Amino acid sequence: MSFDHTHRYQGASSINDDKLLLSTAERGGGHPEFFSGRLTSPAESATALLAVAEVAGKRYYTPPAMLAALRRPADPVVTSDGERLRFESFSACCGVYARYDLLADGLDGEVHGTGTTNVDVNEPLRKALTRVGAAGELRLHVGPDRMVAVTGEEALIEKRVPLPQRWLRGFAEVQAASARTSPRIEVSSAEAVRFLRGLPRHSGRAPLWAVQAGSGLRLTSRPSPRAVCLAGTERLRGLLPLLRFVRGLVVHGPEVDANSQPAPSVWEWRLSTGRVVLALSPELSRGFSGEGGVLSSLSAEGLTDDAELIAALRIGYDVAESAYFPRELPFDPAKIESKHPRLKHARQLVAGGLVRSEVDGTAYVRSGELEHRVTGTRCTCQWWTHHQGSRGPCKHVLAAKIYLRGGPMQQTA
Repeated sequence: MSFDHTHRYQGASSINDDKLLLSTAERGGGHPEFFSGRLTSPAESATALLAVAEVAGKRYYTPPAMLAALRRPADPVVTSDGERLRFESFSACCGVYARYDLLADGLDGEVHGTGTTNVDVNEPLRKALTRVGAAGELRLHVGPDRMVAVTGEEALIEKRVPLPQRWLRGFAEVQAASARTSPRIEVSSAEAVRFLRGLPRHSGRAPLWAVQAGSGLRLTSRPSPRAVCLAGTERLRGLLPLLRFVRGLVVHGPEVDANSQPAPSVWEWRLSTGRVVLALSPELSRGFSGEGGVLSSLSAEGLTDDAELIAALRIGYDVAESAYFPRELPFDPAKIESKHPRLKHARQLVAGGLVRSEVDGTAYVRSGELEHRVTGTRCTCQWWTHHQGSRGPCKHVLAAKIYLRGGPMQQTA
């Protein structure tokens, strides 16, 4: 399922006379013109932008049920905060999040405004980006008007761009997962290049773990303190074309020990005028959209009236600066709950009178023929037993939370 938005593009994205013209979607009757000017590291920027676009076209895992219903890749989105540009995408399986931060040092021009929009990165543009050299000048115009259209034609192009609901959930889940990480490993450009070049093309379904080894990195099969999970080495190998621009690598992950389960990881590749960030889900078969890390927040009463919570779902998290950044996502707050089945089912359980509690706060939730015991964030259901809370709360924990917060207390002996 996806949110279908009809976007009008002034023209196709292209490169013409060393000028990179990124066609963006109109909003409110006009084009969102974010930036126009020269890029100070043209080859680096072209390669990084291409890397983000390539992730959007990749699928690293395909459930058998989806083999007959594959969708076209979605377009990357670009956000301007008035100082930099951030290009973002997800892989088709939603297990890889990619972002290119084009920082102020990489922009020699004028930032016209702030906001978020889709960017048309078409096949001719992808091919042209691979031919950009360091010696030439590359100018970026995000939000072209009629004066800079490549052909000079003014005809608008209708293009229906599906923005998958998985992306909308994924954006929220990635920022939640990223905010729980810390820098665990940092290596030089030479060690980063050596590590990436040495990765196997495929590592199988079992996640590996990256650990610091002297001044470099090595992979192991078991977690340990300060190790970072790496599920699917092929998900990093897509950055091989970027290696000549890498100035260093910082790997971020949550705190783990010898008994830890697979966890998300964030790989920050530092460039001369920007950085490319890849966030990887804990396992190849897990997309960020299904992690459920924000479900507890979404279960709050009065969600659609809570401006702060809605804003929180529109932000990203920058691990390099340990700070959040704004992003304008095109979703209807009133429809948020319908995009999270666990939350929807939890409210149905409460509304159906299937939740009761004891004076100590222990809740019992009936689902089908079974009654599950909920204590805090733990549940006796099979789903929770299998995931142990690693993919957010189950519907029974959510139902208990909603009930204990606002429902009538039904005390039992």
